[in-house]
Amino acid sequence: MLNVHIMQCGDVPGTLPSYATQGSAGMDITAALMEPLNLEPGAIALIPTGIAIALPQGYECQVRSRSGLAAKHGVFALNAPGTIDSDYRGEIKVILANSGKQAYSIQPGERIAQLVIAKYETVIWEHVSELSTTERGSGGFGSTGTL
Repeated sequence: MLNVHIMQCGDVPGTLPSYATQGSAGMDITAALMEPLNLEPGAIALIPTGIAIALPQGYECQVRSRSGLAAKHGVFALNAPGTIDSDYRGEIKVILANSGKQAYSIQPGERIAQLVIAKYETVIWEHVSELSTTERGSGGFGSTGTL
């Protein structure tokens, strides 16, 4: 288990992200709104969560869509997965987009996205004149077939 510092911030204090089930990889995060926010079809909004975190170096926090919100209403985290870097200390905000045909009302305290904490590696680029060969080579965009 990883201990992560978290604090409430913003105009409306947020709630702690939480796992819905024991096997959940993502923690639900909620909207820190004073009143409902209407998200019209085609609209994009930056939704505050009222929390800030301090991740250890070597970790990121990924912001992902909630599948039910996307499937039922066409509302999703636009840049999912979005990355919260280990050195960011500001309020977490979620970019929500409505690709549905009807307006969607985001309620105060509503679960709007998921957070997944992931370990990552930093790299040092090594410039070479050619790359090792593979069976696939430079084939992409459907080159391995459709079935």
